[in-house]
Amino acid sequence: MRETANKQYLCIDLKSFYASVECVDRGLDPMTTDLVVADLSRTNKTICLAVSPSLKAKGVRNRCRIFQIPTHLRYEVAPPRMARYIQKSAEIYGIYLRWMSKDDIHVYSIDEAFFDVTPYLALYGLSARELGERIREDVVARTGIPATCGVGTNLYLAKVALDITAKHSEDFFGELDERSYKETLWNHRPITDFWRVGAGTARRLAQMGIHTMGQLALSPQEPLYREFGVDAEILIDHAWGVEPVEMAHIKAYRPQTHCLTNAQVLSCDYAFDDARTIIKEMADAVALELVERGKAATSVVVWVSYGLTPDEKAAMRAEGNVRFWGGPSDGGTHRFVTPTSSRRQIIDAAVDVYDQTVSPLRGIHRLNVTLDGVVDDDAAGVQLDLFSDTASLEREHRRQLAVSAVKEKFGKNSLLKGIDLLPEATARERNRQIGGHRSG
Repeated sequence: MRETANKQYLCIDLKSFYASVECVDRGLDPMTTDLVVADLSRTNKTICLAVSPSLKAKGVRNRCRIFQIPTHLRYEVAPPRMARYIQKSAEIYGIYLRWMSKDDIHVYSIDEAFFDVTPYLALYGLSARELGERIREDVVARTGIPATCGVGTNLYLAKVALDITAKHSEDFFGELDERSYKETLWNHRPITDFWRVGAGTARRLAQMGIHTMGQLALSPQEPLYREFGVDAEILIDHAWGVEPVEMAHIKAYRPQTHCLTNAQVLSCDYAFDDARTIIKEMADAVALELVERGKAATSVVVWVSYGLTPDEKAAMRAEGNVRFWGGPSDGGTHRFVTPTSSRRQIIDAAVDVYDQTVSPLRGIHRLNVTLDGVVDDDAAGVQLDLFSDTASLEREHRRQLAVSAVKEKFGKNSLLKGIDLLPEATARERNRQIGGHRSG
């Protein structure tokens, strides 16, 4: 087994981050206040973006829906304020920078970060756990936001120490090395508690008789490679508590390809024609972003996920699944002759893919439009298209730049198209959101 010696990593998670920010802004203790972050302007089926630790202790699970919270509980509801959470996350990142270089910090999400603390232990004269405690205390002192911390001898073990060990510890601190990982977690269930093991992977492993990391580690490797391909290597390494990737590898990584994506989950299942309207809006939005960045795309990908039918939900319940993330999916790709940023070409291609690949007989719940193979619009080596009306494309490009400038100055809803006023359209509402939630 490969292993990295003499390394110490931290993984810090801000506890119930959105809920904690709302509590602190209200002068309340995040650890004792019953509060959820949810948009009640939707329906009682709306998902709670965050649940305060005290409500979790009373059995309310994270990311539940409002109607699933027991009616006897009394709690505050805070509407989402994504702009505020981004601001607070940036403030906390500034606190991290007081302790170490940005080269040793990897921001994993808005409320979670990894730290290579190996070079700093001698500097501060502290163990990894002591340094983690100091950083946590600094965050709480300066912001009031509590945190959970995992320590590991590699990035994977730090993450697992956070996700499993720390979250079941009274002091919200977990610590693992390869030996303690095997001794304490090889028989842990469910296997989906482990980083990078989703429900689909767990089902495929279960079909092979594998339900724990210990069973995975000791299983013959050839069947795993047949089932999972090259991803089997990651599963096997993680089963043994091994992670060869270090912070320097993350910092040096540069993707070979680039893409721009617009995705959304609809408030209810949409009919085929209504969802086509949303596809046009999404393609329009991502085409404008392409122009703003001075890029062009080589292809457009359209993907939809259908809503589950009652029979499909019943079948999933029979299998023990109680969380429904969507039904079957369809989609396809259109490749352009030459890279383009033309709004007209991108919308036409997206609609064409949609019409050819999506079933008109099912309700549509999720939509995704991706521009793939993104390159600089003046990149060297791009083959010109002799059949395009270059003058018309140039005029369209200038219009898009003008539209972008107006929206930048006066807001995204300052210029709207007729399609945006249709009752099934969502662009106006989404323009007031960040990440699909109210900006504040």
